[in-house]
Amino acid sequence: MTRNESPHFTLGQRLALAVVPRLMWILIWINGLTWRFEVIAEEGVTPVLDGERPGPEIYCFWHQCVLPCTVYFRASRAIILISRSFDGELITRILKLFGFGAVRGSSSRSGREGLLGLKRTIEAGRTAIFTADGPRGPIYQTKMGPIKLAQTTGAPIGAFHLEPERAWVMGSWDRFLVPKPFTRICVSWAPWTHVPHHLPAEEFETKRQELNDALERARLRALAHFGKADA
Repeated sequence: MTRNESPHFTLGQRLALAVVPRLMWILIWINGLTWRFEVIAEEGVTPVLDGERPGPEIYCFWHQCVLPCTVYFRASRAIILISRSFDGELITRILKLFGFGAVRGSSSRSGREGLLGLKRTIEAGRTAIFTADGPRGPIYQTKMGPIKLAQTTGAPIGAFHLEPERAWVMGSWDRFLVPKPFTRICVSWAPWTHVPHHLPAEEFETKRQELNDALERARLRALAHFGKADA
């Protein structure tokens, strides 16, 4: 049992946790070897490239592109905020096989504990990651967590989107993307969001909207890169 795992998982869930993460790791790894990443960025934005080790920064992306992000940023050793649910435990174990770390919490459960864990991540010089609209949506609407973390740590927020040219789209709330083998994947970067330490709480919403707009620009530019229309 991991340090943050719930002791109330059923026998079936415990068996799944023992088998599924390694199986998924193998499938994602093999499929990921066939993907071709193409990086674009808005004017003046310096993207983080595959294989680079970023520093004390905050990364945000929409929940639907978790899979390609897992492969592209596998060298980052970043720490991700993941819910305490069974699904969260499953995802945590898969991501750890790719070299990521995790703190447990979400916008709806244990949020304060999760933010404190990510604050310690930034203070240790590592990168913190949010799936900005996760874990339950609504889709394409970032939560306030990244803004609060940036305000307390001074770390900049990087907004990006990874869009496969060809993918299976799941029927989940986030329209989860499973890139097909041998597809191209656009890594689209928008400008970074900076939150002053002295910013009053009543102005957090303005910064949240700024981040939300950056994430959506990154997504729409990635769609346009492949000549795709917004669904």
